[in-house]
Amino acid sequence: MQDYYYELKVKPAQQYELFLDLLTSLTNEAIEEDNGVLISRSEEDLSDVEFGLQAFAQKLSIECETSITQQKNEDWINKYKNSIQPVEVGQFYVYPTWEEPKENKINIIINPALSFGSGHHETTSSCLQAIGENVQSQQSLLDVGCGSGILSIAAQKLGAVVDICDTDEDAVDSAKENFELNSAVFNEAWTGSVTHAKQTYDVVVANIVADVLVLIASDLKKSVKEDGILILSGILEQHEHKVQKKFSDLKEIDRIAKNEWVTLIYKKA
Repeated sequence: MQDYYYELKVKPAQQYELFLDLLTSLTNEAIEEDNGVLISRSEEDLSDVEFGLQAFAQKLSIECETSITQQKNEDWINKYKNSIQPVEVGQFYVYPTWEEPKENKINIIINPALSFGSGHHETTSSCLQAIGENVQSQQSLLDVGCGSGILSIAAQKLGAVVDICDTDEDAVDSAKENFELNSAVFNEAWTGSVTHAKQTYDVVVANIVADVLVLIASDLKKSVKEDGILILSGILEQHEHKVQKKFSDLKEIDRIAKNEWVTLIYKKA
């Protein structure tokens, strides 16, 4: 072990999830989320990663604060583990492998250091709430942009038959690993978006970002059965109206707001 390691902190003013996805793709190291700040640590110099993030921010005209500091090496992996607390959302209890399950809850194992979503972010917890309130046993569900698979695992534990997809192959692989970790079963999985779906679903959930939701709105609506449910998340309040306008032909049946993030639930009449 080297005497020192590098710590990169990233604080985007907007599009947090996009920066999280980019940082995940640029480094194989664990990523910590701390109140809107992304933290990556590595014994390798992270200057190239920082440059890539700044170039990305400049391209999108988004202000993004970054800094790299050199820290004395210690057992920060265990410190990181100790900082991760289980998340309880309704009937679901999300916890890492080094914690214990909880009685009388639907337990979901997700290791934050190894995955794309652990339930701590407002959009994920809102989607878990929406799934708990809207998904029933034997229903079909598609998780678009599945990330870690946490949402589809939750649905499967409620008895749903789930398909998963993500444009990031690593995310699909991560989701498959987490399904196995949870002794859960998915029906179909593919790298790509909702356009590759071979059927329509009782429930479709897409926790992405507002601009992408608007871009693929037509395909999302086509993938939902008549009287089916569409759960949309990853929406900052300031972009909510754009999503609502694009999906105005559906009936909005619920809205979940947590801090600056919004989840919208629609029914296809």
